[in-house]
Amino acid sequence: MTGTGTARALDPERGTLDKAAGENFPVAPFFLPRAWRTDLMAVYGFARLVDDIGDGDLAPGGADARLLGVSPQEAEDRLVLLDAFEADLRRVFDSTPRHPLLRRLQPTVRRRSLTPEPFLGLIAANRQDQLVGRYETYDDLLAYCELSANPVGRLVLAVTGTSTPERIRRSDMICTALQIVEHLQDVAEDLGRDRVYLPAADMKRFHVQEADLVTESAGASVRALIAYEAQRALDLLNEGAPLVGSVHGRLKLLLAGFVAGGRAAVRAIAAADYDVLPGPPKPGKVQLLREVGVTLRGEG
Repeated sequence: MTGTGTARALDPERGTLDKAAGENFPVAPFFLPRAWRTDLMAVYGFARLVDDIGDGDLAPGGADARLLGVSPQEAEDRLVLLDAFEADLRRVFDSTPRHPLLRRLQPTVRRRSLTPEPFLGLIAANRQDQLVGRYETYDDLLAYCELSANPVGRLVLAVTGTSTPERIRRSDMICTALQIVEHLQDVAEDLGRDRVYLPAADMKRFHVQEADLVTESAGASVRALIAYEAQRALDLLNEGAPLVGSVHGRLKLLLAGFVAGGRAAVRAIAAADYDVLPGPPKPGKVQLLREVGVTLRGEG
């Protein structure tokens, strides 16, 4: 076990929160008010942990399972862990949760009057990941993103006190787009988990078989499919981008960072000639800052 792995095993809360630096978008950047940063990191900790449970990426040693009251015999059963995590989430709203990340979330829930629904959506998405590994149509994928991604944006708006129906609608577009971009970056990794988030109907249209996704480098058909899905994601980002102009101050910069992170990731995929199979194309800081500027000026 590496030093980092040891640290995560001893302190699963810290190990989970440390993953924020690897996201395509800023989670709780320094320029936000301290209270917002505290609450956004609490929300991030929940979202990251539930994804780690669903992906089998918990810190080694079984600390999270023990905290959730799951026996060592069932600690590898993701559905059992998700059930225990949901039970602990419900304690956030009516008693005292067991897991430190949920205890960290409880003051945020009370301070911001958050409801269980978006948190339950994220858990439902990870349950779905254990049962559904393929999506027939783009609409099926959008329905999954409604659970797996859109609750995060809704929570950001709730934490910052800026929710309106129109902002939620735009936020959902942005979050769905960010989820699709992440899927495109992680095609090879997801396939290793027996998951394919490229709609089967689109794969058929571009004459792509699953066997084409396990090669070291993508062929022309796979690249054409990735380009098609990347453009869909970019169109969603652009349609959701007016959300940025609907708010002011530091929140505007935060939301611009979300949109810019997605746009920069799409540009990175394009710069790799849509060959995502060797590994996830990642944008550099210069590209990200350029996209932030474009988004803030409303030029995208």
